[in-house]
Amino acid sequence: MPRIPRVRGRLAALLAVVVLLVAGGVVLLRDGDEPPRYRTQDATIDVAAAPGSADRVQLDVTLYVPEQTPAPAVLLPHGFGGDKNSVAREARELAERGFVVLAYSARGFGESTGRISLNHPDYEVADASRLLDYLAGLPEVAKDSAGDPRVGVTGASYGGALALLLAGTDRRVDAIAPVITYNDLGQALLPNAASTGYRDPGTPAAGAGSAAGVFKQAWAGTLFSAGIGAPSGSGGPGPDAVEPGDEVDNDEAGTTAPGAGTSAVPPTASTPAPALDAASGTCGRFSAEICAAYTDVATDGRAEPRTLDLLRRVSPASVTDRITVPALLVQGESDTLFGLDQADANARQIADAGGEVSVVWYTGGHDGGGPGPKLRGTIGDYLWHHLTGEGSDPAAGFAYDVQGALRANGAPSVRSVEAEDYPGVGVGTTERRQVDLTGPEQQVVRPPGATPAAVSGIPGLNRVVANSSRLSGLFSVDPPGQSASFTSDPLDSQLLVTGSSTVRLRITPQGARGGEAVLFAKLYDVNPDGSRVLPGSAVSPIRVPLPADGSSVEATVTLPGIVRPIESGHRLQLVVGTTDQAYATPAEPATYRISLADGAPLSVPVVPGTTVTGGWPVGQLAGIGAALVVAAGVAIVAATRRRRSHRVDPELASTPLVITGLTKAYPGGLTAVDDLSLRVEPGQVLGLLGPNGAGKTTTLRMLMGLITPSAGEIRVFGHRVTPGAPVLSRIGSFVEGSGFLPHLSGKANLTLYWQATGRPSDQAHVAEALEIAGLGDAVHRKVRTYSQGMRQRLAIAQAMLGLPELLVLDEPTNGLDPPQIHQMREVLRRYAATGRTVLVSSHLLAEVEQTCTHVVVMHRGRLVASGAVHEIVAAGGEATFRVDDPQLAAEALRGVGGVSRIDVDGTLVHADLDGLPRSEAIAALVRAGVSVEQAGPRRRLEDAFLQLVGEGDGSA
Repeated sequence: MPRIPRVRGRLAALLAVVVLLVAGGVVLLRDGDEPPRYRTQDATIDVAAAPGSADRVQLDVTLYVPEQTPAPAVLLPHGFGGDKNSVAREARELAERGFVVLAYSARGFGESTGRISLNHPDYEVADASRLLDYLAGLPEVAKDSAGDPRVGVTGASYGGALALLLAGTDRRVDAIAPVITYNDLGQALLPNAASTGYRDPGTPAAGAGSAAGVFKQAWAGTLFSAGIGAPSGSGGPGPDAVEPGDEVDNDEAGTTAPGAGTSAVPPTASTPAPALDAASGTCGRFSAEICAAYTDVATDGRAEPRTLDLLRRVSPASVTDRITVPALLVQGESDTLFGLDQADANARQIADAGGEVSVVWYTGGHDGGGPGPKLRGTIGDYLWHHLTGEGSDPAAGFAYDVQGALRANGAPSVRSVEAEDYPGVGVGTTERRQVDLTGPEQQVVRPPGATPAAVSGIPGLNRVVANSSRLSGLFSVDPPGQSASFTSDPLDSQLLVTGSSTVRLRITPQGARGGEAVLFAKLYDVNPDGSRVLPGSAVSPIRVPLPADGSSVEATVTLPGIVRPIESGHRLQLVVGTTDQAYATPAEPATYRISLADGAPLSVPVVPGTTVTGGWPVGQLAGIGAALVVAAGVAIVAATRRRRSHRVDPELASTPLVITGLTKAYPGGLTAVDDLSLRVEPGQVLGLLGPNGAGKTTTLRMLMGLITPSAGEIRVFGHRVTPGAPVLSRIGSFVEGSGFLPHLSGKANLTLYWQATGRPSDQAHVAEALEIAGLGDAVHRKVRTYSQGMRQRLAIAQAMLGLPELLVLDEPTNGLDPPQIHQMREVLRRYAATGRTVLVSSHLLAEVEQTCTHVVVMHRGRLVASGAVHEIVAAGGEATFRVDDPQLAAEALRGVGGVSRIDVDGTLVHADLDGLPRSEAIAALVRAGVSVEQAGPRRRLEDAFLQLVGEGDGSA
């Protein structure tokens, strides 16, 4: 009986266990399946198109009716860009809980008609009141009195704001549970975190108007695009749509796509700009009023007073002083659209009005996902308690989630903390800790056009980098010279930041007088190794008026509300910058000096509470066990593949590159590279040649690990190349645009690039790379002053950083004039002379002939020739002789058997030797009395190339 290899045997056994567990789980699920305990009914409800109008708008609704009625009702609006189907999961869960649920598509979304007015009291809010009338007429709905249904309202983001607005407008609402929503849309989209003291985030700043706030352009553009993406009646889920399966469980942070209030990637440069139809006064599905407001603020990043007035009118802040019903406010801790400050403002204003408020912060949000099953269950229980009086309040007081380090299975650990009272995010916080920061006064510059801009995160993708210092470093970038930083000493114990920290800054303008400073502040968690995490990817924009005399001004900066455990040994770092890609930043250049005001400390909020530990649901154990076993199996397979792929072939350990049987085929029958094999030795300068479509670029992309071959393999110094393989660090490459920062010097650009790789600075060898590139003193000049040739040489120097043993260059002489090409040739020769290897892909055949020692010619994905340049050139047998008597030489060569096609060109005689050794032809000439001054191959590399790829005629 054959012996099964140990790894395969273990894997087979493991998979068998997985099959049994999964099968068992399926059986358990089947045994527990029950038909829905509710029925559904679709309907269309007419509402007035506008106050006093005879025109009608049709709202598409679905009614969920439980088995036992009459029952309390829940009105369930959806997020922005979604429709009634976006909240189907929540509707089903509430119906199974025993509620009559009415889910509907708001006007302008899904199959509903009308135009979007952003929860305007005369439109969307009036529509919701009409839906309460509809519920009041249903016998299945419990009533407080005739025409007054017993009803609660819950929804996320856009739907959450509707819940608040309706509760402040229609007294028939009995309880609300808004999720990840806003208080004042103007303050949310044009925040301003600087003041002379703490300001309630929901209250307009003094002098609010066109100068207040810094426009959150990335998020606003995303939302606007969702509103114009399709005509009314065909809208699909958008940036706030709640999709089934999109969630973050507050027991265990999920890694799936976000749900309630799910985020969308902001429009990119390739996304067509929304067209504003000035003639009709509309844009997409938006009303003319909303269209005009967006045009106002998006044009220059400033909102006129009429726009701010409109945004406040369509915001819950306009009615929170009239909300007195029980309110559960659920807000996400990972939310760059609507931060914790927005829920804080709602909580304070409702409490001041006499309402009963409970607050829950969870680890999700627009950047982190919708509530998970447990939190959704809490929302359902909360509404049931307050609509029926049964049971106890499941969400009294304040609760927040704390996301900790990653567990072994890759999911972050999460614990819930409960406090008796909600303290708020600002000065009302129960306890504050003062943390000293150090750092001198620093000069910061806003470059012309505000580019390049700092990156604090990517709205909608920030959840991908959550809790990861490695990924956070990729999505949190502060360009040199544009930010000031102030850092604490390492903490001696864990500090749980819970809310908004504050700090007082001194800002001194340089040059310009008066006006205002627009700055961006953020608080990093710095690991002992120096890597940083920006909690929640959150940033506070600051717009500070400057004195007309050019003197300094002080401002108290309120940082974003976060929940973050700063571990012992970590440091806090305050960074104040001049740009941020998510916000509209003034394009004019500016310079400021920034310091801590009189050494003011960072004031950090802390909310003590009791950690709540929940038990595991027994019914989920089989599924959890199966999932863990599957994960373990995947890990074993991946580890086995990694070990195999990382094995070194000792015979090739000193060989820079060996390609064997390399093939890349695409669907549809296209084969870009077909069974390519080649070998490159140390010290060679290899030219990769071929016409367009020959497969050169595909080969280079496979070499760099960017795409995976269909067959064959690539080995670099004996290591097999795979995506992310460690051996790729031994390759330097220049295959795309360099992307240098124009306002920095060449040397500063190289230093910044190397720092981004995360490798030690002493391994960069910047000086050596610059010496080989031959830039001289120009390395200290700003890149914007460079010629094209200097930029190309700087790009080559960047590829040479770390002195990689294999240098891969794609068209390095593009855009260079003849002297610059000559200089580049010398750069590559000098680099190869150090014993390293250079691979060059180029279409300049004459240049390759003079630069490269060896060439590889590809055609239609296949290798057609390879070898030393002189061998390829001489392969055709054509020769040229420089003689003293050309006519006598021609006669002598005609008498040699096999020689043909003899041409005389001055003192030169060209002949096709047809395999005859050149030495024999020279001997025949000498016997005929001809003096031969020079002899050599006639063809150029270009001639050989054209013949090899079938485009030459074989003539000289």
